[in-house]
Amino acid sequence: MVARRKTTGRKTTGRKSSGRRSAGRKTAGGKNRRWSAEVTRRSDALDLEQSVFKSSDPHKIALSLKRSAERSKRRKSAPYRSAVSMLTFYMNRAGKNLPQRQLRVLERAKGELRKVFGRE
Repeated sequence: MVARRKTTGRKTTGRKSSGRRSAGRKTAGGKNRRWSAEVTRRSDALDLEQSVFKSSDPHKIALSLKRSAERSKRRKSAPYRSAVSMLTFYMNRAGKNLPQRQLRVLERAKGELRKVFGRE
């Protein structure tokens, strides 16, 4: 007797999916637009300084995020939490395309954020 697997009732096309979505959405001009890049440019929670995450100084990144978080009137949580969330979001989304050196700078910026907010 051969054991049979129970089916879920779904029809399959026989085609395997890679499980990944495309990187971006095409705009009318044919260029890809990434939603994560748009979030860092025009966040609803924080007004970030331009190119803040491109700095090579973790302390400078932390101070900029702190300034942005404390000035924001639209954030929904505490300034520290908003700043860390934005940094983590950027690292998780853009981190795939960043050089290792810049990822290390951003990782150190997390520690600097703790220091500038007095959370050590």
